[in-house]
Amino acid sequence: MRIAILSDIHSNLPALSKALSIIGHIGVDELYCLGDIVGYGAMANECVDLIRTHATRCVVGNHDLAAIDPSQSNLLPKPGRLAALWTNKILSRENTAYLSSLPFRIETKSVTLVHANPARPEEWAYVGTLDDAVPQFAHFRTPLCFIGHTHIPFVCGEDLKTFYLRKGIRSLVNVGSIGQPRDGNPQLSFGILDTDAWSFEAIRADYDIETAAQAIIKNGLPDILANRLFRGI
Repeated sequence: MRIAILSDIHSNLPALSKALSIIGHIGVDELYCLGDIVGYGAMANECVDLIRTHATRCVVGNHDLAAIDPSQSNLLPKPGRLAALWTNKILSRENTAYLSSLPFRIETKSVTLVHANPARPEEWAYVGTLDDAVPQFAHFRTPLCFIGHTHIPFVCGEDLKTFYLRKGIRSLVNVGSIGQPRDGNPQLSFGILDTDAWSFEAIRADYDIETAAQAIIKNGLPDILANRLFRGI
């Protein structure tokens, strides 16, 4: 089975649309989303609509919660907080209900899905270093755990020496960000898991950044949220 795994879309419709186009060309059996469908960007309803249509499994992210519960936005830096409050005002009733229904964690036979980390998925701690990764393996039982949140893709085996999928070695995999990459590469990022071949392919692709940035500016959101898209930070 081939599974597309997306994370951190952040209301970036051009990026999500491009990713879905690529996925359609590749052909997959299922699509999983790791949360933060909204936040930062200006096309929240459009992105939630697409995820509701295409995702077979989805967990909630911290920006999703902030958008449906403004009190949660206090945990975000100012640009993110302003975007969350704006998103709260424009989300449709159906999309608010959808985000409210999403769990913090999903487990299948092969994978665990969380937004930030498997140890305490509701507390949003970052996993960005090998030291951060070490304690996480005690908190999932499946061969793989997929995360987002840092917007920086990686694969880390439990032995801390294997940085690709290898049978017999459990792995923590960050698929990066569709809508706001932060690894210095502005291209959208997601991954394709092939459970038969036991492989994970990281996908990077250009998209229409200008349209995403202009929508942010047009809707009065902080300029930094538009400018950073061009630099991948």
